[in-house]
Amino acid sequence: MYDFTDKNIVVAGGSSGIGLRLSLDLKRMGGNVSVWSRSSNDELKSQEIPFFSLDVTQPFDQNPPELPGLLHGLVYCPGNVRLTPFRRLKDEDFVEDFNLNVLGAIRTIRFCLDPLLEAEGASIVLISTVAVRLGMKFHASVATVKSALEGLAKSLAAEFSGKKLRVNVVAPSITNTPLSSRLLETKEKRARSASQFPLGRYGEPEDIASMAAFLLSEKASWITGQIFSVDGGMSSIRIFS
Repeated sequence: MYDFTDKNIVVAGGSSGIGLRLSLDLKRMGGNVSVWSRSSNDELKSQEIPFFSLDVTQPFDQNPPELPGLLHGLVYCPGNVRLTPFRRLKDEDFVEDFNLNVLGAIRTIRFCLDPLLEAEGASIVLISTVAVRLGMKFHASVATVKSALEGLAKSLAAEFSGKKLRVNVVAPSITNTPLSSRLLETKEKRARSASQFPLGRYGEPEDIASMAAFLLSEKASWITGQIFSVDGGMSSIRIFS
């Protein structure tokens, strides 16, 4: 548990999956959490977490969300999983994925930048994928755009280090969220997915949310420009029988 009392945090894409788990956790730890997403849900409403309807693939110039004078944390969770053979990928598939995963993050960070810098010690957390570090078939589009996101994070970490604005990335593998529902929809698929991981299970939203919460907290005040693999060991170790 971390103390987020009086800390203002925006979670973009916080209405489902990892973002939802993180939003609920941050609220429980005392944070003033706001969720920006295309749609809300009953859990956010029941916890009285402010929600703003926002499509990050579009410019923010019409009906923009309100921001506090100081913003202590920003998490960008929107993403997609397009598992398609390279020969079947069209130019517009890459453009669509880039718009959501990279340009959406750029728009959100740019919009939030002034109150983040004013906080002098704020933290940005972006969500990537294990597929950047570990080549995986059918991941050409998502690996391409998430590589760009990781490059953006490191560049911004360097540029804004003088204002103590930290920027880090969490890179998960298969996690039990709506985005991975097709990969985990049957008992057989769940068992097959779990067997890919040295730790013997696929991820749960709280696994990723707990790392994001740490990176937002003051406990991580000397960490910036890093990519954290939270993937059950998939990207770094192999277990041979």
